[in-house]
Amino acid sequence: MPHIRLEKLIKRYGNVEVLHGIELEMADNEFTVLVGPSGCGKSTTLRMIAGLEDVSEGEIFIDDKPVKHLEPKDRDIAMVFQDYALYPHMNVARNMSFALRLQKRPKAEIDKKVRDVAATLGLSDYLDRKPGELSGGQRQRVAMGRALTRDAGTFLFDEPLSNLDAKLRGQMRAELALMSQRVQKNMIYVTHDQIEAMTLADRIVVMHGGVIQQQGAPKELFERPINKFVAGFLGMPPMNFLDGQIVERDGDVFVTGDGFDLRLDGPKAVAARAHSSKDVTLGVRPSDLRYDADAPSDGSLSLDVLVSEYVGAQSVLLCQCGPAKVMVELGSDTPVALGQTLTFAVNAGGIHLFDHKTEVAL
Repeated sequence: MPHIRLEKLIKRYGNVEVLHGIELEMADNEFTVLVGPSGCGKSTTLRMIAGLEDVSEGEIFIDDKPVKHLEPKDRDIAMVFQDYALYPHMNVARNMSFALRLQKRPKAEIDKKVRDVAATLGLSDYLDRKPGELSGGQRQRVAMGRALTRDAGTFLFDEPLSNLDAKLRGQMRAELALMSQRVQKNMIYVTHDQIEAMTLADRIVVMHGGVIQQQGAPKELFERPINKFVAGFLGMPPMNFLDGQIVERDGDVFVTGDGFDLRLDGPKAVAARAHSSKDVTLGVRPSDLRYDADAPSDGSLSLDVLVSEYVGAQSVLLCQCGPAKVMVELGSDTPVALGQTLTFAVNAGGIHLFDHKTEVAL
């Protein structure tokens, strides 16, 4: 399995620079997910690795070999596109074997490879069908199968599930996770869906504005975001943000603002006390707020309930805290009436502080 390295990768369209010196390494047998909002440069990065976009500056290395001058067919990669790109006049078997037939591989080898991959993807009963006779999920599996039959060193996925409905996306995420375990190949996956990133990735690369904001394991990025953008992008419902100030009283450190006054402990207090600016943004995830009518005022938020969304085992509350809106997750069996003012204890370990101006985590 090849080791892939992007070195000071820059992409320009005319005078407009859309990627600004991307530095990234992808290890053997790693499922790497590039995630970010539309226009962040994630698909452009993937297409440059594939050879479908020219590199303006910098280099792409595969096993320490520079490849930006190589044609896509010479890079030992296979790609799955968002729109499947299947040949409608060919059945599933011929779609999956297309690259092998171009290489003039022996017929017996092609048949065995197609049947092995079809069994892996649950397509054995559909080999004689044409794409028009398949569901969206089945067509997407055929597109993956066509890539897998090539036995390339690296597989690239460009938002492959975005055309599917919500239920099918969930099923396909599970199938992709199982497939990555069975296939044991490098996989680079692009998506704007942070749930796909969190559930599939060995490593997430969060991009914004043509720059890598942070990279690491899903748990690391979720619990220790490097800035406000990463904190707000990962997690559903998203993190709540409240404008506040650092205040010291009687030897303790507080973050205080319109509608809240929370005492900080441990490393958070040390970081806040050492921070040069007193203006900060407080970040708290909806799951780090727990209904507790007896919680002390310096460890809780008093919130006015505006909307309650029932989603089965949980309810998501939209509440008011001063001028800001705050979302809360709680068990759906908790009785809540709109217009109530409820007290929610704040998990001290779930408090995040960001510089108000730079948005960098303290």
